[in-house]
Amino acid sequence: MSELKLPKPVKLVMSLLFSQTGKLEEMLGELAENFGEPDMISEVFPFNYTDYYEREMGTDLKRRMVSFRHLIFPDQLPEVKEISTILEYRGGENGRRAVNVDPGYLSLAHFILATGKGYTHRPYLGRGVYADLTLIYRNGDFCTLPWTYPDYGSAEIIGFLRKVRVRYLAQLKGIGK
Repeated sequence: MSELKLPKPVKLVMSLLFSQTGKLEEMLGELAENFGEPDMISEVFPFNYTDYYEREMGTDLKRRMVSFRHLIFPDQLPEVKEISTILEYRGGENGRRAVNVDPGYLSLAHFILATGKGYTHRPYLGRGVYADLTLIYRNGDFCTLPWTYPDYGSAEIIGFLRKVRVRYLAQLKGIGK
């Protein structure tokens, strides 16, 4: 018989797609106001995996990853997704987003993204939000899955998540004291 217990807190991580640096900076400020200060921000990566976002956001899209100092609990992800969606549209013009915000979290076992689209590997969390199991952590590193979007399996993103995981482990150790 399993014993019911609360999960460990997780590390809030977001992916930001943008074409205008000024809009990215505005969004980073809004995110800090709502979720606390970032503790890690990646370098800028080119986003050339798909043209899916170009009609809405323009060409020459770039990505930055950001993690936040304050840990959250996994069941807070739907609320984070709701808030980030509001911020996306508030920061855009004419119903179009200037920055695409994909929130998720990093745990000891995996990296999860929040999405509004259900699928076989995306269990429902509530509030219209599903958990997309994007990467798992196995044998000392992040591993892609058959459905992982190619960009999330890139060396740049996995490299960033490795660094975030080191910080996250230190935070968990600090909580245990």
